[in-house]
Amino acid sequence: MEASDHSGGLTDKLQRIVEAMPTRPGVYLHKDAGGAIIYVGKAKNLRNRVRSYFQEGRPVNAKTVALMRKIADVEFIVTDTEVEALILENTLIKQHRPKYNILLKDDKSYPFIRVTKEPFPRVFKTRTVINDGSTYFGPYTDGTYLYHLLKTLRSVFPLRSCDFPLTEQGIAEGRWKLCLDYHIKKCDGPCEGLVSAARYNDYIRQATQVLQGKTRELESQLHDRMMQLAEDLRFEDAEVVRQRLERLRAYTAKQKVLTSDRRDQDVFALARSEATACSLVLTIRDGKLVGKRHYIISSVQDRPDEEILATTIERWYLESESIPEQILLPIEIESAEVVAEYLRSRRGASVEITVPKIGDKRKILALAEQNADILLKEILAQNAAKDQSVSKAVLALQKDLRMDRLPRRIECVDNSHFQGTDYVSSIVVFTDGKPKKSEYRHYKLRTLTGNDDFEAMKEVLSRRFADVDDHGQPRDVVIPDLLVIDGGKGQLSHAMEIITSLNLAGKLTVIGLAKRLEEVFVPQSSAPILMPKVSPSLRLLQQVRDEAHRFAVRYHRILRSKRTLQTELTSIAGIGPKMSTKMLTTLGSVDAVRSSTLEELVAVVGVTAAEKVFRHFHPPAQES
Repeated sequence: MEASDHSGGLTDKLQRIVEAMPTRPGVYLHKDAGGAIIYVGKAKNLRNRVRSYFQEGRPVNAKTVALMRKIADVEFIVTDTEVEALILENTLIKQHRPKYNILLKDDKSYPFIRVTKEPFPRVFKTRTVINDGSTYFGPYTDGTYLYHLLKTLRSVFPLRSCDFPLTEQGIAEGRWKLCLDYHIKKCDGPCEGLVSAARYNDYIRQATQVLQGKTRELESQLHDRMMQLAEDLRFEDAEVVRQRLERLRAYTAKQKVLTSDRRDQDVFALARSEATACSLVLTIRDGKLVGKRHYIISSVQDRPDEEILATTIERWYLESESIPEQILLPIEIESAEVVAEYLRSRRGASVEITVPKIGDKRKILALAEQNADILLKEILAQNAAKDQSVSKAVLALQKDLRMDRLPRRIECVDNSHFQGTDYVSSIVVFTDGKPKKSEYRHYKLRTLTGNDDFEAMKEVLSRRFADVDDHGQPRDVVIPDLLVIDGGKGQLSHAMEIITSLNLAGKLTVIGLAKRLEEVFVPQSSAPILMPKVSPSLRLLQQVRDEAHRFAVRYHRILRSKRTLQTELTSIAGIGPKMSTKMLTTLGSVDAVRSSTLEELVAVVGVTAAEKVFRHFHPPAQES
């Protein structure tokens, strides 16, 4: 397939594609020669935007130059508006994770608060986000704050702590019973229908207000409720509400007040150091800081601040439930109008995007920038500590293979068979230069007939990188940093065909290790990489390859042993796998069973089975 030339000009094919593009909003997808999506972008005018990539004399950074050299094809999707293009772009980036897009990395170690979508919702801490309609708040970087927040919610609102799947029908049938929480007035007893779903969901709505930082309005509501109960002479109920109001006020008094401006605000900041950046958003509601979230971005040395910040803002608001009245930014971004229009449609009112230069807003922005800087320094220090724990072999391997990132996770594929029978494959995993045996996998090949290494590799890689397991259940696919193929140039070419067909090209490094001369082959190069025989890089690759071979041969022997068991013992009439296993476990081998006396067999499997086995191996002599 043709590609753009190194000067950034258009090939005939790309020229035709660009000229055929509409001048409407949409999303464009750049593809490489293998058909892999390497960049996703949005545009107000598709034709003009894509054509601009190939205009001579246009100033571009090194990353864009590298992208332009890889573009072999362009696809596009037309949308009605720029806002639709913004949403679609984010969806496609998440789905394909293109090599040349900015990919934001969340810190998954921080917990969230989850409000489930049920008739009687639950509120609890979680580290797993599930797209089932639940609402999530966070992440919370301060564990102590999260603990006190949940404790406050439970003390202010009578929310259930059980995990019963409560339904109106189940409650009517009396499936559940009251627990201690009801008797100590921490729950109103929805499990036995002692509180209506409407009343309980009022509590959930009010708890959500607290999580969103909307405490002033809630305090007023609780105060009015307390006074109304007192007027109705329901003094005990009024006392319960008074205690809840006091607990809520005690919680809000501890919240950090950043501004006297009562408008809801989100404040964005950016810190960067060489190739790594940290973008951060502070969530301010009613003048109080109620949330903080950050993203880590790698390989940003050629990325401008505006691009990183715009990506962060777009990602944040496409995932966030809460839309503020005002957004504070450190610099202008090109997509500000599109973002504002998208947020206005969601909020039902205008959203102000501003870059403060002086005053209280500038002070808040400076606080956000200070937090981003501190977080980035912590992350760089953690990464430095991790790198010190990585073996020299892993560091050397990154250098010798010219990899963009450390090969912290290495996987190797190997096949084993005997004259085309009992064909199996194995995948072993090394992390930071050490075997991780809990993640080793072996595969009994299903579709293969005969001796065909290419088809064997195709099946095992397809199963390894499938997004569903062997039972059809969805699973997270972990992509290794380095995939080692046992074989030379031919086997590597076959592997790259499969990797490309699975849309994995560019997402991992693939090499072949030829056994005869221990040569290392890489794609798109006919000459091997020559590593000294005593280099730590080559020794690590050999260790990975040999371990994959050992694991495959071991599994192959197990299958052959089972097949031998099937043909030697279970072929005896009246002897099944269970009886055969018992004899092999006790006596040690088929030969030992064959040479055993009738009395020895009786002691193991009883008279009837022993006679059948003994007659099989010692048939009575035929009379002449």
